[in-house]
Amino acid sequence: MYTTLDRALAARTPEAAVQELRDRTEIVDALYRFGLGQDLRDRALFASAFAPDAELDFRPAVARWGGESALMTGRDAIVDAILAMFADRVETTHIVTNPRVEVAADRRTARLTAMVEAQHLLTADHARHALLKNRYAVGLVRDGDRWLMRTVHIDNVWFTGDPAAIFGG
Repeated sequence: MYTTLDRALAARTPEAAVQELRDRTEIVDALYRFGLGQDLRDRALFASAFAPDAELDFRPAVARWGGESALMTGRDAIVDAILAMFADRVETTHIVTNPRVEVAADRRTARLTAMVEAQHLLTADHARHALLKNRYAVGLVRDGDRWLMRTVHIDNVWFTGDPAAIFGG
C-alpha cells in the first residue's frame, strides 16, 4: 500500500528525468491542493485534487479513536461532505511531509505515500481541538499535465485532543 522503493527516480536519461520530476511535482501538488483547499475553504481548489470517481477512506483513522465513518465516493460527494462538516464550525491547517512517489511505467497512474499533520480547532472554542498525524496512501491518475487523486486511504498514527468533538461521535 505504501511506496517503499529504495530510490527516488527511475529515469536514466536527462529527458526522462525532467519528465519524471515534473510528474512527481504534480503528483505531490494534488495532495497540497487537498490540504490547502480545506484550510482556505476553497471549493474549486479542494475539488481539483480529486478524480471524478475518487474514493476517500477515512475509516481507519476514525476507528483509531473509536468513531465510525463511511467510505466517501465521488469527487462532488467528498467535497460536499468534508466542507459541510467543517463549515463555520472548524478551522483546519494541514502540513504535508515525507512524500514518496512511484510513477507507473506507462505514466498514466501513480502512487503517493505521505505524512499529513492536520490541526482542527473548533471555531467557537480553540481549546477543543484535534491534532492528527496521518499516513496517506494515494492512488493517482493523469489528467493532461496534472494528476488527480483517485483513491485516498488515511490511517492515523497518533492524535491529541478530542477528535470526536471535531468529527462527531
